[in-house]
Amino acid sequence: MFAVPHAEIGTILGKSADATKMLTSRARRKVQTALQPAGAGRQQREVVQAFLAAAGEGRFEQLLQLLHPEVKFTVHTPNGQFVTLGATEVATRARVAGSAARAHAATVNGRPGVISWSEDGTPLSLLAFTVADGCITEITAIVDPAELALMNLPDPV
Repeated sequence: MFAVPHAEIGTILGKSADATKMLTSRARRKVQTALQPAGAGRQQREVVQAFLAAAGEGRFEQLLQLLHPEVKFTVHTPNGQFVTLGATEVATRARVAGSAARAHAATVNGRPGVISWSEDGTPLSLLAFTVADGCITEITAIVDPAELALMNLPDPV
C-alpha cells in the first residue's frame, strides 16, 4: 500500500474506500497468519486467557510474568487515544479493569482478542493482543462506542 490513501487505491481498483480498507485488512490477516509457525495461535490464545484470568482475579505478579517489560497498551476512547507503557503500569490498569460481564474470545486482524458486550447486547470493548515468545508485547483496546458501532462485530454469545 506504500502510504497511498485507501480512497486513491479504491479508485484504481474500482472499489470504495471502505471496501479497500476491508481488502487491506484481509490481506494483512492472511500474511500474518502465513508467517506464524504452526501451533502459534493456540499458544498465543493460552497466554491471553491466562492474562485475562489473572486480571479478573487481581493476581498482579502473574500479570507481570505474562507481560513483556516494555509492553504497550493503547486505548481508543471517545476522548482520544491513550497509551500506557511498561509491564508494571499495564498490570496495574489490567488488575483494576477486571473482567467484563459478557466476553468472548475472538481473532482480531489475525491476533488473539476478546469482545465484550453489555447485558443489552451493546458492544463494550474490543481487545487485541500481540504475543511473542510467550509474553504479551502489545494490547489494543477499543472502548469508543462510535468506533465499535462501525465494526462488523459478531452478535453476543
